[in-house]
Amino acid sequence: MPVESHVVARIGRPHGLRGEVTVQLHTDNPAERFVPGTTFVTEAEPGTGVPRELTLTSARLHQKTWLLGFDGIPDRTGAEGLRGTRLLLDDETDDDEDDAWFEEDLVGLEAVTPAGEHLGEVVGLETGPAQDRLVLALADGTEALVPFVEAIVPEVDPEGGRVVVDAPPGLLDLGREG
Repeated sequence: MPVESHVVARIGRPHGLRGEVTVQLHTDNPAERFVPGTTFVTEAEPGTGVPRELTLTSARLHQKTWLLGFDGIPDRTGAEGLRGTRLLLDDETDDDEDDAWFEEDLVGLEAVTPAGEHLGEVVGLETGPAQDRLVLALADGTEALVPFVEAIVPEVDPEGGRVVVDAPPGLLDLGREG
């Protein structure tokens, strides 16, 4: 059986002149994932020249943002070329927690109410310092951010192709004009 990989971060903009980059986290345990010497498989747009693997040389937290440095990326120009690249690790390096979900496990699932009424579809997962948020494309064409906590998302059923969203009144209307 092949080992699956999961996205642990997406590279953002360069930081400074020495090749460090900011990352958008897709893991709840960055301190254990970002250990110098760790080699990540990369996913990047074809033709960008991003190596298939990047080996971490440095990792530090700076003003609530993780900054990573990689072998072979010595300067800001090289770091800029990594923007948008996804960093993946094999399943075997991830925790086997029952409540741990990866973005690729959630995207495409139907969002329904506890009564089974269609709300929309999960189109993303935003990780945050306090809690993660599901990004839903609602049936009316708008998007909503839903705190990914058990009180609001009591059931995640990938085999059934759905997540149950028990949103308090008004949550799905936040950010709408009108």
